[in-house]
Amino acid sequence: MTEAELCTVYKGISIPTSQHTPQSLKYFEEFSFRPDDIIIATYPKSGTTWTQEIVPLIVSGGDPASVETLPNWKRAPWLEKTLNVTLEERPSPRLSTTHMWYNMMPPSFFEVKPKVINVVRNPRDVLTSSFHYYGMAAHLVNPGSKSKFLHKFLDGKVLFGTWFDHVKSWLNAEDKEHVIHISYEEMLMNMKKNNMSNYSTVPESVVMDQTKSEFLRKGLSGDWKNDLTVAEAEYFDAVYKDKMKDVEYKFVWD
Repeated sequence: MTEAELCTVYKGISIPTSQHTPQSLKYFEEFSFRPDDIIIATYPKSGTTWTQEIVPLIVSGGDPASVETLPNWKRAPWLEKTLNVTLEERPSPRLSTTHMWYNMMPPSFFEVKPKVINVVRNPRDVLTSSFHYYGMAAHLVNPGSKSKFLHKFLDGKVLFGTWFDHVKSWLNAEDKEHVIHISYEEMLMNMKKNNMSNYSTVPESVVMDQTKSEFLRKGLSGDWKNDLTVAEAEYFDAVYKDKMKDVEYKFVWD
């Protein structure tokens, strides 16, 4: 299938049609937040799964029961995806997850001002992880060559648009006191063996073929050095420097 058949354009960004139906997007847009809600906000392949593992443990006071028995997408469900999980009847504090930009959040978000954990990751590693993910995900078009995907990534012609604008949208959030920023590199740990996190319980034909690449592939920082040529890395760095020149936030990889 073509990219046009597999993806939908929503507010200017590309999202997987199979996972973001009109019904799920309507649910997202009309969602009513509570002040003590906790939202995990990330760009894809930036440590979302690991954060969905850590935050429930903190909320439960370290009790591993739910982490060991409940898949992460039910512990901290996606606000914009169709997963047959609703949050209305859950007790506070409710956990949820989103890949949406700050300015794309629903009206209730800006009115109520819930708590947000924004996780960012070195974009060079995001690129590498995304390239392998696109090659094994059933709901996405094959990424093609590494060089071709590099340009698509830097141009924002990938899921959820450009990394640069996504990250800057959350860094520039108006309600800064309600948003905490943390990097993948700061919370790095190994969760590859946890069946409640690594999506091994999901049928291969439905979402992804992990014989091609594991969902939690390596869980490393700096793996981009093994995938990018010197020329590709230099080109990436030039684009990064230009796109992030107006950002004062200090990332651990800078």
